[in-house]
Amino acid sequence: MTIERYNSSTMRDEWDAFVSRQAVQASFQHLRDYMDYHSDRFPDYSLVAREHGRIVAVLPACRLGSELWSHAGLTYGGWLTEARHIDANIMLELWQQMTGALQADGITALHYKPAPTIYAAYPADEDRYALFRAGAVIEASQVASVIDLQRPIPYNENMRRNARKALKAGITIAPSHDYGGYWQLLSGVLADRHGAAPVHTLAEITMLADRFPHNIGLLTATDAGGSMIAGVVTYATAGRVMRSQYIAANDRGCDCGALALLFEHLIADSIRDGYRYLDFGTSNEQGGLILNAGLLRQKAAMGGRAVACDCYRLSLATR
Repeated sequence: MTIERYNSSTMRDEWDAFVSRQAVQASFQHLRDYMDYHSDRFPDYSLVAREHGRIVAVLPACRLGSELWSHAGLTYGGWLTEARHIDANIMLELWQQMTGALQADGITALHYKPAPTIYAAYPADEDRYALFRAGAVIEASQVASVIDLQRPIPYNENMRRNARKALKAGITIAPSHDYGGYWQLLSGVLADRHGAAPVHTLAEITMLADRFPHNIGLLTATDAGGSMIAGVVTYATAGRVMRSQYIAANDRGCDCGALALLFEHLIADSIRDGYRYLDFGTSNEQGGLILNAGLLRQKAAMGGRAVACDCYRLSLATR
């Protein structure tokens, strides 16, 4: 087993081929066209593990000061592994070599966000065992609300009533490419209700949607007059998980129950297209110390139940 730094000039195609075809936890977000769009903010320090010269695992990572994050600019990182060659014994060997290399380069801590279990195409928790053996601690734990689409929990009565209300009001649900219109709606909602702004700029989300048209989508709700009143951005992971991001409804959308109808369509479409899970995303702030109870109840009313999304910290300063 050998571990080396990723080299963009010589390894890009090899990295993408491994992520696309072999890594059981990977998504399109781990392809270089996604990872590298914000490399100016998150300086790349990705690692590649090889056996007999062939890639068997990769670690999407960035270095911020003297600390390594996997990955500060992605929903999750962690070692992406090939199931046929990485078992717990090999992961412990890989981990030992990794920590030695990081210490030698002056890195004092590793922040590690492994893929939630629902994203793996095959059981792959070897890294969590290695974290335990190395003495890592959980520094953040957030709650993602997830529907198992093979046996979904039905909407509660309030959500069913809202969906019927939206349908009666003539609300239409359809895919859209109008990111400009939706970003205007989304930005207004976030500013008015939370004093916040979308993490992605309009230019960034448009560029990413153009690069990954089969993975990134926009589903919107429009009223009878054709005005956009609600929407959601979707991230699709290799037929396994449909993830919803940037959920928003303006006052008109809230009044007529547009989101209930929109997600009724998204759930049905995801089941039809063969996805196993629908991930509503997290409902936390401050690394999980604050739970947005109202947001969680809304997701639970549609059948979402908890999947923990943990971030670990491993001190390397004195090891």
